Amino acid sequence: MKVYVVYDSESGHTEALARSVADGARTVDGAEVILRRVDEADPRDLADVDAILWGCAGHFGTVSSGLKEFIDRLGYLWAQGKLVGKVGGVFCTIATLHGGLEATLLSLIVPMLHQGMIVVGLPGNIPENALYGSYYGVGIVCPVEQSRNDPLNLPHGDDLVLGKALGRRVTETAHRLKSARY
Repeated sequence: MKVYVVYDSESGHTEALARSVADGARTVDGAEVILRRVDEADPRDLADVDAILWGCAGHFGTVSSGLKEFIDRLGYLWAQGKLVGKVGGVFCTIATLHGGLEATLLSLIVPMLHQGMIVVGLPGNIPENALYGSYYGVGIVCPVEQSRNDPLNLPHGDDLVLGKALGRRVTETAHRLKSARY
C-alpha cells in the first residue's frame, strides 16, 4: 500500500500538518508513505501509488501557486487515466478565521475529481472531527498574530490529531478498495 503526501509550505505551517497526515497514514499496517515538498515531488510517481494526499497554504481562498503548478503538470496522467480510482484527500492551512479555508479545500478537491479519484474527507462521527467539522479534509487556521508561547503559530494538539485522522482514513480506504479488487 503506497501513500504519497505532497505539500507546499512557506512558513512551516502546512509542513507540520503534512507530517501529521503522513504519520496517520503510517499507522495502517503495510503502508509505505512517501512525504515530499512540492518542489521535490515528481508527478510521475503518482501513477504507482494507491492514495494521494496534497495540501498547501490557502491563498485568498485558493491553492498556492507552488501546488497549483504541480497539479497543472498532471495533464498527461489525466490523458492516460493513470489516477482513476486512486483515493485522495486534501489539507490546508490559512492565516485568518475567514481566510477561505473551505474554498481552498474545495479548490484542492476539484483536480482530484477531474482525475477520476475517489475523494475521502472526515465525517463528523470521527471523534477528532466531531466538534471541529472539517468535512472536506483538514483545514487549520494559523493566526497571523504571534504569541509568546508559540511564536510561529504552528499547528499543534487537536490540529495534528485531525491531520493524523485524515491520513489514516485515506489510507484505510485505499487499503479496503485495493483488497476488494484482488
